[in-house]
Amino acid sequence: MYKAISSLSGRCAALTRGSFSRPSLAYFHRASVTNLGHKKNKHPVLQPLSCVLVSIKGMSKDRMIEIRRQNCNPMTMKVTYYKKPVFIHQGYMQWLWDVDGRRYLDLFAGVATVSVGHCHPKVTAAAEQQLKKLWHTTNIYVYPTLHEYCEKLASHFPDPLKVIYLTNSGSEANDLAILMARLHTGNYDIISLRGSYHGGSPQTIGLTSNAAYKYPVASGFGCTNTMCPDVFRGPWGGSHCRDSPVQTIRECTCAQGHCMANQQYIAQLKETFATSVPNKIAAFFGEPIQGVGGAVQYPKNYLKEAYKLVREQGGICVADEVQTGFGRTGSHFWGFQGHDVIPDMVTMAKGIGNGFPMGAVVTTPEIAASFSKGLHFNTFGGNPLACAVASSVLDTIREDDTQQNSLRVGTYLITELAKLRDKYEIIGDVRGKGLQIGVEMVRDKASRDPLPPEAMAEIFEDVKDMGVLIGKGAIYGQTFRIKPPMCITKEDADFFVAVFDKSVRNYMEKR
Repeated sequence: MYKAISSLSGRCAALTRGSFSRPSLAYFHRASVTNLGHKKNKHPVLQPLSCVLVSIKGMSKDRMIEIRRQNCNPMTMKVTYYKKPVFIHQGYMQWLWDVDGRRYLDLFAGVATVSVGHCHPKVTAAAEQQLKKLWHTTNIYVYPTLHEYCEKLASHFPDPLKVIYLTNSGSEANDLAILMARLHTGNYDIISLRGSYHGGSPQTIGLTSNAAYKYPVASGFGCTNTMCPDVFRGPWGGSHCRDSPVQTIRECTCAQGHCMANQQYIAQLKETFATSVPNKIAAFFGEPIQGVGGAVQYPKNYLKEAYKLVREQGGICVADEVQTGFGRTGSHFWGFQGHDVIPDMVTMAKGIGNGFPMGAVVTTPEIAASFSKGLHFNTFGGNPLACAVASSVLDTIREDDTQQNSLRVGTYLITELAKLRDKYEIIGDVRGKGLQIGVEMVRDKASRDPLPPEAMAEIFEDVKDMGVLIGKGAIYGQTFRIKPPMCITKEDADFFVAVFDKSVRNYMEKR
């Protein structure tokens, strides 16, 4: 057994026991990890993790950046994280290693996509097994993996959500949901919430409500964005509004079981119906917790009342579970279940395949029947390899008790982060459920004005330099997003809290 150690000052050795030409044989030894060991004014340090990395061979970092600038679309460079980018070489469970052998705790999971862990042995084995048998065919033929997976996925839904169409991404799934909603209802207009993200295709960009993702061309016809019921940043909110271990710092005078904020936001939705759309609509799209929008949570009864209004207007209700699905919220397998609603259609992607490109639309038999008015074909949707991987992900979530881990570790992490909110003036809000977490940064708690981008970047970079990868989001980029592989431990949570505490303190001392 070889032992590789990673810390802020040390690097995980790339051991070349011969030539590791098969990355699937990453020689890892699972060992307990203690992520503590920091003292005041010193960086928290990742403690030893027994492992052996696949031999690191390939082009230099300079050459990769040169190609990224010259041969990749400029958008690739534009979205690159960090002033000093991370050059990822390998992953295992909640860990990533860069090309220099340095280890990172991954708390962003490839944008909330790696659900059960990087290169999870069970999922990797399922992929290898299927690769030896059949890579690709399409659903013009009948093959076992497609039907085995559809039956398994359907078992996770309440009636009547039992009909599935498989795609390759969340944007594809939401595109398809728009089409199905319009075909089924005979109506055209669709409503989504401000700050939402439902994809970047020409059609879904209308649902997405964030100027950063908009282009100055005609797109997303028939889409209207209504006020987001954000109980921290919005005009109304209090200290009992949301389904989270931590509430906002805003005061609340509502009586038990009564939420004035919810009433006000529902009134805004009614105003949208009265002023911005025809008297009949096709659909309402909503994420159970906003993802790119910064883990924004709504008042507890908002979706239930919104769904009722939408159905009265002839529309169907679509739950976008691209980021909240597959147990990430901890309390339920699907985010919509936490709102005590049953949508007419559910879209999903990301965690469905643990990083393998896949998406799905789940709906009722009646809505699905409307889709057969024309002919639709997806070459890669539901291919044998994707179905084998996704089927293994569902099995792994059950076998590893991943949902319960999300609840346990996520609740602990949110609670610990809330202590930092109480400690620092620039941490305005900590929110979320399970391992769908947002930390909103502000100039000060009184104004709730967003922390400026340069300050966000400074803290963001510092967290990375201490060995943790997180994300950013929200309309003004003011919220840190924590959405890790759902296999992280309480020790990992402690390490991140120590790192984040140190990073915020570093910024405050400079300021």
